[in-house]
Amino acid sequence: MNDIAMFNDLSSVAKYLATRRSGKPRDMVAPGPDMATLDQILQIAMRTPDHGKLFPWRFVHLHDRIAFAQLMAKAFTAANPDARPSQVEAAVAPAHMAPTLIALMFAPQPSAKIPLWEQQMSVGAVGMNLLHSAHAHGFVASWITGWACYDANVRAALCQDEESIVGFFFIGSPAQPLEERPRPEPSTIIRSWP
Repeated sequence: MNDIAMFNDLSSVAKYLATRRSGKPRDMVAPGPDMATLDQILQIAMRTPDHGKLFPWRFVHLHDRIAFAQLMAKAFTAANPDARPSQVEAAVAPAHMAPTLIALMFAPQPSAKIPLWEQQMSVGAVGMNLLHSAHAHGFVASWITGWACYDANVRAALCQDEESIVGFFFIGSPAQPLEERPRPEPSTIIRSWP
């Protein structure tokens, strides 16, 4: 399958879920969502399981892509002082991909009742809902982690308090046909009990 129309079929919820496919950030072009549409996408993303109503997630809209690229270049060269210019360029390239870029943050909240792992599950659900919401609005999206999520300098610039970066979400329109990826054979991962 490589026909864009075969993926993210919005004719029904069941068809959409059966054909959901992320796009490659390097293949995303304008248009991306305008501010009103992005606000709707993020509001839908927040409609997720959240035991205790702790809201252990935050979004950072990375508007200034040049400044973000400069941050990434500085962080990458600090961590890799012997890096060649081509390596720095490759490390920074994601800052220029897709019309819209959102960082999803895990913002753990103190709770005597809700364990940390449940809060982590909630932020993961927000990430998946963010993809669904972007696709439902007619865009393609992709959730990418990579070195910048774990870099101390990038985290210091983007995170507040105890936050950490869950991933970067690229949103735009597809410039290339979407392609299927390998999927697991259901019989190898589904079992019955007893």
